[in-house]
Amino acid sequence: MSDFTTFEWTRAPQNYSVSKDKVVIETQPATDLWQRTYYLFRNDNAPLLQMKTEEEFFSFTVKTDFLSTHRFDQCGIIMYLDSDNWIKASVEYENEKFQHLGSVVTNNGFSDWSTTEIDASHKTMWYRLSRRKQDFKIECSFDGKDFKQMRICHMFNAQKAIRVGIYACSPENSSFEATFSNPQFTECMWPAHDGQPPDEQI
Repeated sequence: MSDFTTFEWTRAPQNYSVSKDKVVIETQPATDLWQRTYYLFRNDNAPLLQMKTEEEFFSFTVKTDFLSTHRFDQCGIIMYLDSDNWIKASVEYENEKFQHLGSVVTNNGFSDWSTTEIDASHKTMWYRLSRRKQDFKIECSFDGKDFKQMRICHMFNAQKAIRVGIYACSPENSSFEATFSNPQFTECMWPAHDGQPPDEQI
């Protein structure tokens, strides 16, 4: 079990509480993370609570509970190096019918966004982010037991020490309460690939 009290804020929110195994964040309006792609704007003011690690092989898992009701409200897991290089995964509220379960990978100042629609009734989600050197895997789970792959990506600037943790934000004129619990920093749950060898070994 990780200890949230040892994590450090990047842009702490106005209202929050932190204990060893639980964090509650009240989001502020007009907070977001995005870089350039398609929309052209650059947003980098969401609050982040992260731990620093030099471990090259690990998994970080956390549970999120959220009372979002406004478009784009979101909270989830994050690996944030700087404004131009980061990964996040979250459930992003859309309307009373559905939400976007998705992830954003930002490399060298450009973001992408991959999503799938889930029912708006879901107000709990678990995430697991695993690292194998500069490669990362993001998974999600409705129950904290059965995790499904969301994506695999490479982070060009993830050299040795990185930071991993949680975030919450409300891009439009809204606010909601996000609760994070059950933080776990463990050995890497993403096994080494056992299929086709790398090209240089063929």
